[in-house]
Amino acid sequence: MMGFLIAIFSGVLMSIQGIFNTNVTKTAGIWVSNGWVQITAFLVCVAAWFLSGRQPLGQLFHVQPKYMLLGGVIGAGITWTVIKSVGTLGPAKAVMLIVIAQLITSYLIEVIGIFGVEKTPFAWRKCIGLVIALIGVVLFQWE
Repeated sequence: MMGFLIAIFSGVLMSIQGIFNTNVTKTAGIWVSNGWVQITAFLVCVAAWFLSGRQPLGQLFHVQPKYMLLGGVIGAGITWTVIKSVGTLGPAKAVMLIVIAQLITSYLIEVIGIFGVEKTPFAWRKCIGLVIALIGVVLFQWE
């Protein structure tokens, strides 16, 4: 149950963050806004690291495979794409498309079994669920 609540909270935070970042971009520009997001996130992480059990920073050198360390680079790309999509589509449409893209990508990662994720068998009912979600996007955008 806790996982469901955390996931819901994550979705709420992501939606609010997308709106905040888009509004900051209107004044400061996309790369200043993106940089601000990354720097403030870094500062929060440093503070949390000091307040919690501190894993040695050197542990990062033991991460395998090394491409797993690209999360921050991907995070900058995520911030940029969310800002651009929220700015052009509006928050609801942008987030809906982002979530559908996440679902499809995550399911493909599970079915293929890449990036250290345990491979799961393909299930037609999950594919049908994705199609229903895509139909929901079309209905939501229909004006």
